[in-house]
Amino acid sequence: MSGDYGHGDSQVNSGSKGSDTHRHKDKHKDKEHRHKDHKKEREREKVKYGSSEHRDHSEKKHKDKEKLKHSDGSSDKHREKHKDKDKDKEKRREEKIKSSHVDKLKKEKKNGYVRDSSPAAIKSEPEEDNGFYPSPQHNKTSKRESNDEEIEYKPKKVKTEHDKKVKKRKHDYEEEEEDIKPKKKTKDKKVTEGKESKKEEQEKWKWWEEERSTDGSKWRFLEHKGPVFAPPYEPMPDKVKFYYDGKPMKLSAPAEEVATFFAKMLDHEYTTKDIFRKNFFKDWRKEMTSEEKSKITDLNKCNFSEMNEYFKTQSEARKQMSKEEKQKIKEENERLLQEYGFCIMDNHKERIGNFRIEPPGLFRGRGDHPKMGMLKRRIRPEDIIINCSKDSKHPKPPSGSKWKEVRHDNKVTWLASWTENIQGSIKYIMLNPSSRIKGEKDWQKYETARRLKKCVDRIRTQYRDDWKSKEMRIRQRAVALYFIDKLALRAGNEKEEGETADTVGCCSLRVEHIKLYPKLDEQEYVVEFDFLGKDSIRYYNKIPVEKRVFKNLQLFLENKQPEDDLFDRLNTSILNKHLQELMDGLTAKVFRTYNASITLQQQLKELTCPDDSFPAKILSYNRANRAVAILCNHQRAPPKTFEKSMQNLQTKIDEKQNQLSAARKQLKAAKTDHKSSHDDKSKKAVEVKRKAVQRIEEQLMKLQVQATDREENKQIALGTSKLNYLDPRISVAWCKKWSVSIEKIYNKTQREKFAWAIDMAEKDYEF
Repeated sequence: MSGDYGHGDSQVNSGSKGSDTHRHKDKHKDKEHRHKDHKKEREREKVKYGSSEHRDHSEKKHKDKEKLKHSDGSSDKHREKHKDKDKDKEKRREEKIKSSHVDKLKKEKKNGYVRDSSPAAIKSEPEEDNGFYPSPQHNKTSKRESNDEEIEYKPKKVKTEHDKKVKKRKHDYEEEEEDIKPKKKTKDKKVTEGKESKKEEQEKWKWWEEERSTDGSKWRFLEHKGPVFAPPYEPMPDKVKFYYDGKPMKLSAPAEEVATFFAKMLDHEYTTKDIFRKNFFKDWRKEMTSEEKSKITDLNKCNFSEMNEYFKTQSEARKQMSKEEKQKIKEENERLLQEYGFCIMDNHKERIGNFRIEPPGLFRGRGDHPKMGMLKRRIRPEDIIINCSKDSKHPKPPSGSKWKEVRHDNKVTWLASWTENIQGSIKYIMLNPSSRIKGEKDWQKYETARRLKKCVDRIRTQYRDDWKSKEMRIRQRAVALYFIDKLALRAGNEKEEGETADTVGCCSLRVEHIKLYPKLDEQEYVVEFDFLGKDSIRYYNKIPVEKRVFKNLQLFLENKQPEDDLFDRLNTSILNKHLQELMDGLTAKVFRTYNASITLQQQLKELTCPDDSFPAKILSYNRANRAVAILCNHQRAPPKTFEKSMQNLQTKIDEKQNQLSAARKQLKAAKTDHKSSHDDKSKKAVEVKRKAVQRIEEQLMKLQVQATDREENKQIALGTSKLNYLDPRISVAWCKKWSVSIEKIYNKTQREKFAWAIDMAEKDYEF
């Protein structure tokens, strides 16, 4: 019976070999007779599954079909055939037992290797001329086929049981045949997904679980490729003309480039402002040749309209790009990101925040900045200071150029720096907000604010006592600290006149910025603030203060002109020094962070109701966030599309209300029908209509909440406080406590930034 195990076992003695070969031929002759009707189909399966991996599947499939062909209990003839088949199988089983010693010899010869129906084993077997393979039912090492063989012999006991078993087996086989491939794919998919998730976990650096450096160093190893410079200037086409005094004039490349900056902004209100035009013309003339300077003497005679139209056309062309063209640009940006957008820091790949150098252009500034319109010059490699490890591969400058300097300072976090020409300020290339360095800085900021919570009562008691001090400087310092604490005002930096816009903070307030009202709107001791804060955003507030503060302010205003300083014996340096004495690391910003975070926590406790729906909880969160934004004066101009978007939202609300009205009428009709008929069908109809009404009511409420939220946020910027002043662990804890998805509070970028908070904060976290 050795033929049943394959033709490669020629090691058995010759006598045994001859009888085995004879039995092998008999077996296949019988097999040929039984499979005659299916030979063509088997050949097709063979072509389809050509690889040895599927041969066993094909063999088993046809074997099962043959079994099922004889499983119909309604035909005596078929049952007789099945009995004959069972007898034939029993006979072969007995022969197999007799030849077990042959099997044992083979196993010993093969050093314990038993042939099975795995793809590898089948592949090594020579094919029969008739296209058949040794029957898998004889292979005892295949678990699935061994089980099939056991099932095959059970029905012999009872005839009726046989019919049931065969019927069940038919169903099982059909399911098995259908599911074999999907199961394999599912398994492969799960394995792939598992590998990907494992890879992501490995790549995700949980730096907050590691010990922090105590020697002041920010990194031990830093390697990067340097910045990406702005593309070189491309001259305008010859058909696009610049006109001076009505006549076309060809400009030199440097002068033309600066002219294009003005042409691009022609439709903007900046180009109508005198200070902008004056500064632009002054810097533009510096780029002109001597001949151009002698001709172009008046900006009002310059005509940039053709240039402006050309850039509008270019902009429209970019919008009309084909998918292929857009994909090509996307791929190039992705290539640059992968090459320049990441660095290696302490054996971890970290994302770089801004690896592109800003292109040249005209400075705009915020508010009425005195330097608006000045030329921001092109930054070149010779302006750049590179910072990296000594033992790293240093970034290479563009061909034909060199870096200003290459440093190896691990006490700083920037990768490259340069000095811009407008304000003379230093610009940096830093890591992405999701990086370890930025995350550690955020974490430390909020931990410092939490430390303030422990001693804030002592500090408040002290500055209240200082309101009665005999020294004017101490009184001024105490009142200023009260404003910083109560109103979350910024300290305000000292600035050179004419260098920046006229913006102020607490220490730099002038007499003209406040008004005192002993009584206003039924409130006593009211102070009215009106000044431009950071980024030229107006701060306007009327607030009642304590009597002692009001009396001190009256004292500070005595014998002063509107342009005089309110706190003439105080500046930012004096205030910060005092804050450091009160608590290590304390600054005006720490006060803002503390008051913002504690306000959010208190507001969330007050506004969140356990019975609220999901949209209502989100509205509560946004209202708490809004309270903080108002405290910190985070305002914005209403979006240009605000009115239109609100109209669209109101249209949706109206449509939903009409749907609700119709659904309620249908529910009422269904209830009437049920009262008259009292059958199950009408009862079910009532339930369906009731659920429909509930669903539409929820949808309507969601839209109404959305409209309320949008209207309340019209001029409030929630993002600034959420990202910079609110301890993210408060929001994470709130989400976990009320089963709100964190994705509804933080988008993907924000979740990456606050990964440390999401990982460490539990639902019972307290700021």
